[in-house]
Amino acid sequence: MENQTSNNLNTTVAPIAPAPRAEASKRFGSQRGNGRGGFGGRGRRSGGRGGFAAKSEYDQKVLDIARVSRVTKGGKRFSFRATIVIGDGKGKVGIGMAKGKDVAQSVQKAFNQAKKNLVTVLIKDGTIPYQVEAKYNSAVVLLKPARGGVKAGGPVRVVAKLSGITKLTGKLLRRTNNKVNIAMATISALRKLRVKSKISS
Repeated sequence: MENQTSNNLNTTVAPIAPAPRAEASKRFGSQRGNGRGGFGGRGRRSGGRGGFAAKSEYDQKVLDIARVSRVTKGGKRFSFRATIVIGDGKGKVGIGMAKGKDVAQSVQKAFNQAKKNLVTVLIKDGTIPYQVEAKYNSAVVLLKPARGGVKAGGPVRVVAKLSGITKLTGKLLRRTNNKVNIAMATISALRKLRVKSKISS
């Protein structure tokens, strides 16, 4: 009996063959992301800002991110509200505002909203052709053509840079700390340039 037990202990165990699922994952692992239903479909990749493989033609700048709440029967529901400005630097600029469950989702939804609200700005020699003024809620913005650089601060500078304006003088006629209102007033002023040029032509 002792010899039999020693022989049983000395026997070697045969290696276990890999499961077919593991082989299939190795075989099709490199193809993930190429198909529509695979991991990372619809042009997404694992790294990078926003998780998109193709770079957008618009540059973006986040103006404001706020945490908001909504009172419901079950309690308060918290979400994030993002306001961003996008532009291609060639005369197109837009502003978007959206809410989401997290910051990334709200920024992406605001970007899509800004693409729907693009405004074509009339630019001449890197500046606007004439003085223009616009009001939005509590903000009143005055824009003047200039020769050297963008002499404006805050949201006015952001909107001007993203639209492609390199020479501008901006002034707030009514002081307000609301960046969204200032940016919307600047967009409204630039939209007036577009309308006035059409009427004169």
